[in-house]
Amino acid sequence: MHVVVLTGAGVSAESGVKTFRDNDGLWEGNDVMEVATKEGFNKNPELVMEFYNQRRKQLQKVIPNAAHFALAALENKHNVSIITQNVDDLHERAGSNSILHLHGELLKVRSIHDENNIMPWKGDLNVGDLCEKGYQLRPHIVWFGEDVPMIPKAISVCEKADVLVIVGTSMQVYPAASLLNYIPVNTSVFYIDPNPATINYPNLTVITEPATIGVLKLDL
Repeated sequence: MHVVVLTGAGVSAESGVKTFRDNDGLWEGNDVMEVATKEGFNKNPELVMEFYNQRRKQLQKVIPNAAHFALAALENKHNVSIITQNVDDLHERAGSNSILHLHGELLKVRSIHDENNIMPWKGDLNVGDLCEKGYQLRPHIVWFGEDVPMIPKAISVCEKADVLVIVGTSMQVYPAASLLNYIPVNTSVFYIDPNPATINYPNLTVITEPATIGVLKLDL
């Protein structure tokens, strides 16, 4: 059985990852428009890079939680594809093998000249760090207002789903929220969130729990 899992900020939050969830427009005290847009980067690249340098440091201090490990263990029984809105590497560290990052990855950077020139990066990123062609490197993060290049691949994965599990996401951020429209008719959907949004779908089971509890309640 092909199980597709769409994960969001709620999964990482239980590991202690500070996340942005729309409420006050601030992320770690920063206006998201200053640190998570191309305009913000062009205006003050030092601020943006330092913001993500701090996120990278924070990532080294957290570990996967029970939800990450339970989703990885599903691979013992099923073909599992994880589509995540999270930019951390906690799914990887928990042992999941098929992970598609919709919004980029904190531990990668890319050239401002070529979005396909992507490279691993674990330390600090600074102004003056250049690609081999001499262009500034930037965080490999999809910022607000930017295209989400992995969406076509995510759609292709969803089109082959037997079961869709949605965990820790408000389903309010597009285009990720639109993925529900691409699963086959009669696909079973499980939605795990302590404060679930209203989703109109016939084969829907809502588990009103945080990820670390709700994922363990899945009977697949």
